[in-house]
Amino acid sequence: MKILSFRFNDVLSFGPKVKKEEAVWDVLAIQEVLQVLPSYATTIVEGMTYGYEFVEQTRKLVRAAQQSENPSQFKHDFSEIEWLAPIPRTTKNIICIGKNYNEHAKEMGSDHAPEDIMVFTKAPTSIAADKQTLSVHEDVTSQLDYEGELAVVIAKKGKNIPKNLAYDYVFGYTIANDITARDLQDKHKQYFLGKSLDGSCPMGPYLVTKDEIPNPQNLTVVTKVNDEVRQNGSTSNMMHSVEDIIVDISKLVTLEPGDVILTGTPAGVGKGMNPPQYLKSGDVVKVSIEGIGTLVNRFE
Repeated sequence: MKILSFRFNDVLSFGPKVKKEEAVWDVLAIQEVLQVLPSYATTIVEGMTYGYEFVEQTRKLVRAAQQSENPSQFKHDFSEIEWLAPIPRTTKNIICIGKNYNEHAKEMGSDHAPEDIMVFTKAPTSIAADKQTLSVHEDVTSQLDYEGELAVVIAKKGKNIPKNLAYDYVFGYTIANDITARDLQDKHKQYFLGKSLDGSCPMGPYLVTKDEIPNPQNLTVVTKVNDEVRQNGSTSNMMHSVEDIIVDISKLVTLEPGDVILTGTPAGVGKGMNPPQYLKSGDVVKVSIEGIGTLVNRFE
């Protein structure tokens, strides 16, 4: 199931993409009008704590809408909505994995990817949406860079998660662009500020439930800047798999529903080019991951 968050007539909602249509089912409106279920989640994060039952409840609401006298009242064309990030706001910082692809580590000046996972965070205020126009922040940086990544969304609370149960804690996957101000990163000698500018973590367009992506370690990640392919990698080349990342983080940090983990970026970032090519006003960045879609943002 492909789920998206959106705003329609100033009301926040979410729902699955309508099959074979550029539209979304408004499941909160369905529940409010048809009263199909005794109760239903009011947010995606609340719903995912119920695991697959949440997916089945959502499908039940869609079936009820389809069988109603006026199904069209419960769906909105994409042109009518304001897209939001699938998880519009995390309750904690966004967890990110650095240098998780060997070739990317090399282009950033390392001999090879680190043996242990490199972890940093982005502020929740950095979250942005698909189709949202983002700032190049020219007042504070001249080296804004892109990093297309697979993002993992956690479904339930967990600590010291064993590897054989790691996927039980995953609700689904989305696309993220870990936008980075390289000069700020170098200046402050750490990652947080250079990674946390407003709008520096666009995510979307969909949150795809894990049943539709049975193997997250075999996905193509392609990033284009103004339709020029810059990154063309595969999650099969991760140094630390999704399972390993969940295990290692949960040894030290309790994972919670709605936590988002960015799993690292393949080679091909702007800083790694000769000469470096950073984002500028007018650029359009597209990050595509098979099975999820394409995240598109324009910079001004």
